[in-house]
Amino acid sequence: MNFNVKFWLKLSLINLLIVASLGVVMRYKIGFDFPYFSQKNIQHAHSHFAFAGWITHALYVLLIHFILKKVSILNTKNYSRIIIANLICSYGMLFSFFYNGYSVLSIVLSTFTIILACCFAFFYFKDLKKLDDSDPSKPWFKAALWFNIISCVGTFYLAYMMASRNFNEHWYLASVYFYLHFQYNGFFIFSCFGLFFSQSTALLPQFKYDKLFFKLFFMSFIPAYFLSVLWADLPMWLYVIVVIAAFIQVFVWIKIVIAIKTAIKSGTTLIKFQTYLFLFVAIAFTIKLVLQLGSTIPVVSDLAFGFRPIVIAYLHLVLLAVISVFILAYLYTFKLIFVNKLTPIAFSVFVIGVFLNELVLAVQGIAAFGYIAVKYVNETLFGISLLLLLGAILMALSQRKRLAEI
Repeated sequence: MNFNVKFWLKLSLINLLIVASLGVVMRYKIGFDFPYFSQKNIQHAHSHFAFAGWITHALYVLLIHFILKKVSILNTKNYSRIIIANLICSYGMLFSFFYNGYSVLSIVLSTFTIILACCFAFFYFKDLKKLDDSDPSKPWFKAALWFNIISCVGTFYLAYMMASRNFNEHWYLASVYFYLHFQYNGFFIFSCFGLFFSQSTALLPQFKYDKLFFKLFFMSFIPAYFLSVLWADLPMWLYVIVVIAAFIQVFVWIKIVIAIKTAIKSGTTLIKFQTYLFLFVAIAFTIKLVLQLGSTIPVVSDLAFGFRPIVIAYLHLVLLAVISVFILAYLYTFKLIFVNKLTPIAFSVFVIGVFLNELVLAVQGIAAFGYIAVKYVNETLFGISLLLLLGAILMALSQRKRLAEI
């Protein structure tokens, strides 16, 4: 059975369009009077579908694409079944969360996505064994898939608390952040690094990969989880380890950036627009690491976790500015989707929307420190959500066959 990479990736752009549409509905409900539908239900549908239907789906397909190029004989039937099943669960969660919130159906579907993550990892690990150990992407992908599985511990503990009615606010937050950390800092970001290093020599012929990049990032990853729970009065020895982990990640990133800059001086195959996309991701990831390091200061940490706009801004920084834009940049650069005159316009509109969204959320968050209300902030964020939706619509339209032939 042939695995149609472009078809599944075009579908991922439609899923991104759905995510953007839900974002518009949420922003409209916040800024204007719209009594229909539950905001909490829409939020759950938005977040679950963004994780499963957009990012996880896209990463699964890109990981399969990677292995297809490396292994001459590959049975893709199992992968196709997992992709289809994951999409069925994603659309199922989209509707079940939207109409009923947390219900038996939505919990069952969420559980199935966990089972599918384990199945995908099982088959992928078997195929990774066929690759030479010198391949720089191999450890990144292995770690990413393990983190995807481990993240389920957080959801299982949440389910236990709900079933036993033994609710503890601190343990609830710790479980949520555990899931989020192992998903976006683990599965998502490690997959993105693996994808980048799999193509680093194609983009930058003189790029020199150092195995230390993975080793230090991997070593610092688990302690970095405690950056999310600094409010829990960690013992001093653990706090010191967390601070060291934050510094290590900044150090490794600086080493990677230096290696990239050195390679660029010797020549790159990237065109200007592709360079701008990846530069945007690099700047966003740098800001993420700096904010992460800054959160080790107790006063800053207390302020950050005390204001919802700061948390929302940080999550969007990682999930939109870093991960989503990286995936889009990767698809565009390696022509894994149709590239025509409309494609760069669509991508530009979407990325501008991401930038403005982060800028306004940052202003709102900083103003919240001084308990200052920013005028028309909700209306502005609604307008930006429309810009993001426009970018997503244009991306979907650019994949129409008639346009693809331009």
